[in-house]
Amino acid sequence: MYSVEADNLIKRYGSNDALRGVSFHVDYGEIFGIIGPDGAGKTSIFRILTTLILPDGGSARVLGLDVVKDYHEVRRRVGYMPGRFSLYQDLSVEENIRFFATLFGTTLEENYDLVKDIYSYLEPFRKRKAGALSGGMKQKLALSCALIHKPEVLFLDEPTTGVDPVSRKEFWIMLTRLKQQGLSIVVSTPYMDEATLCDRIALIEKGRFMDTDTPSGIISKFTLPLLAVSGPHMPSLLRDIRQVPQVLSCFAFGDTHHVVLRENGLSDEAQIDLLNTALYAKGHSDLVIRHIKPNVEDCFMYLDTLEEHS
Repeated sequence: MYSVEADNLIKRYGSNDALRGVSFHVDYGEIFGIIGPDGAGKTSIFRILTTLILPDGGSARVLGLDVVKDYHEVRRRVGYMPGRFSLYQDLSVEENIRFFATLFGTTLEENYDLVKDIYSYLEPFRKRKAGALSGGMKQKLALSCALIHKPEVLFLDEPTTGVDPVSRKEFWIMLTRLKQQGLSIVVSTPYMDEATLCDRIALIEKGRFMDTDTPSGIISKFTLPLLAVSGPHMPSLLRDIRQVPQVLSCFAFGDTHHVVLRENGLSDEAQIDLLNTALYAKGHSDLVIRHIKPNVEDCFMYLDTLEEHS
């Protein structure tokens, strides 16, 4: 048995297909990441698994419990941190935590061991109103409230969105410690760099999982030539690269363009010469072209391109 199982989940909002047959499982004691942009369907998955909305098709179980038939028991045994800060802004840090503890028939003192690492950041501000906290502190408070009743599965919907880099790093350190305590964690994020911090990930776009594997497993499936290209006129360079027949896809990545070539059997040097010659003919010079190793974001963009062409 898995801590979380979803089988062919379907969710519609009017004419919009938010989820189109999503299936996956989460092992006990695993950090499972759902990676994708806004509007891809991540929040719909979380709301179904935490019994807040009903699926229009398919089924899901959490800790062996059906999320529709056994919703009362599911709610008692999971923790949920929604993407939007949803605690009481006019209550203090301590009041919020004690309020949520009371809802679940427990106390801060009873489950202090589970939240002490997180609460240590909050303790100096325990009398401050939640609405006056920084983004990173609000995030820690929301996590404390989600953990206060000692859940067995933790659902975190984009917990690091809008949070500074230091707080993001601290948050993932906390998740690793929680995993070591035996919690199963399902976390969604639009940040591709966070994917490597998960045990396994699913790449989601337009309501469908494009691939599910370990981060290294997903990267290992990327076998086409990948090059980074930069030059003096980046906007026009992006447009012209996409017009080269041998190019499968090209996207802007920071100060370079990442270019996926179609399989061609050429050597690395010949691939660079091919691209350089084609772009020189379009008026581009002083280009820097080099082969690079793919990351999770490259894999996501590549899979999304295949979906569009299928």
